[in-house]
Amino acid sequence: MNYKMIGYVLGRIFLVEAALLLAPTAVAMFYGEGTVPVFFTTIGLLLAFGLALGGRTPKDTTIYAREGLVVVALAWLLMSLFGALPFWFSREIPHLVDAFFETVSGFTTTGASILTDVEAMSRGLLFWRSFTHWVGGVGVLVFAMAVLPMGDGRGMHLMRAEMPGVTIDKVSSKLRDSARITYLIYLFMTVAEVVFLLAGGMPLYDSLIHTFGSAGTGGFSHLAASIGAYDNVYYEVVIGVFMLLFGVNFNLYYLILVRRAREAFRSEELRVYFGIVAVAVAAITVNITRLYGSALKALRYAFFQVATIITTTGFATADFNLWPTFSKVILVLLMFFGACAGSTGGGLKIVRLVVLAKAALRDLQKALHPRAVTTVRIEGKPMDDKTVRSVNVYLTIYIMLFAASVLLLSFDHFDLITTFTAEASCLNNIGPGLELVGPTGNFAAFSAFNKLVLSFNMLAGRLELYPMLVIFAPSVWRRRHVPRAAHPAE
Repeated sequence: MNYKMIGYVLGRIFLVEAALLLAPTAVAMFYGEGTVPVFFTTIGLLLAFGLALGGRTPKDTTIYAREGLVVVALAWLLMSLFGALPFWFSREIPHLVDAFFETVSGFTTTGASILTDVEAMSRGLLFWRSFTHWVGGVGVLVFAMAVLPMGDGRGMHLMRAEMPGVTIDKVSSKLRDSARITYLIYLFMTVAEVVFLLAGGMPLYDSLIHTFGSAGTGGFSHLAASIGAYDNVYYEVVIGVFMLLFGVNFNLYYLILVRRAREAFRSEELRVYFGIVAVAVAAITVNITRLYGSALKALRYAFFQVATIITTTGFATADFNLWPTFSKVILVLLMFFGACAGSTGGGLKIVRLVVLAKAALRDLQKALHPRAVTTVRIEGKPMDDKTVRSVNVYLTIYIMLFAASVLLLSFDHFDLITTFTAEASCLNNIGPGLELVGPTGNFAAFSAFNKLVLSFNMLAGRLELYPMLVIFAPSVWRRRHVPRAAHPAE
């Protein structure tokens, strides 16, 4: 384990977070709020730790898979802890566990909240709360690689550990260029959404808050009623469409930019993703039409809620707790489906579901025809058994973590639906669940211990499980001296 390099990377991440905190500081100064000192205090702490750890490059800059997983896990944990300090220092969130939960929810783009009166908070802190969505959407380590010098050999393990999906492909032959291209696409789409919302008459502050939420597929709003507070069809369509667009694999946008649009639109995962959206919207529209007395109004609410749930964003325009059971079941299923790999969305990811379905059909075909030679194909290319097996292992670990967490949450003695959907919403980075944690509820009633459990699940879900689990393995932390020339590819 290269501890010095781990400390160096963490130090650079702290410096990045200090720079990011300047944005909400400027907002607090603009509105003349008293939270400015708490932002400067947090920035000062980050600078101190950042310079102490990242001020000098170690002689051995090797990072393999093991270091990559540890760096990513520690970076997200410590970023969330430092990011929680402005809420705690200001006493607007008086308990550190609650502030940590809220910040983890922000960075992991979950959108689950412990706040009971969000509109009472200062504008600077609400801006930081939503800005964490935008930062965490693609990943702060990817951002760091885009702006800081880091070689491809040591950076790829960080990118693979942080970015969601079955596989991570570079859009460029150079890793730093890949990170920059990804963030330029992300920034362009963010600016485009802000412009569209401004064109519809939404104030700049509101436009930024809700764009951060939809770009990172997080869902924090500065309004208690979320997007529903505006009761504006134009806003709902713009935000709904952009949520779906941010749920698409960013590599496909790169293909479109380099004039390979036909290849992008042939993506199997993309077709399945929008196919599920279309079927879910149609089914829910039919099911809730009688509640709203109009098919068009039902379509409006069905489209937005399907878009916000499958992309794991968590905005709300209606209290779907009141919808028929059929519609609620569809939404719960979409919580697990999630968006595309390589997007800002959470959940299991559409590509994993496709692989699992095809692997199941292959095994069924083998049972019927033992001598048949079959392969699982994705995007027209055969997948090796190792990749298929890794998807099955991922699902197994996912189910085990889900079951263990639900068991722990049950000690708070809430009803089964609240307990089950609270875990589903946090592990899949959704935000709202059903019953007490529904779109009009929050997570404030959970015990401090279970808020930490849910925080761990949010981080595990955002980082694809492995980084958060390996830090508990004693073997990971053992220092093994291996000559530089003989380093194995861990």
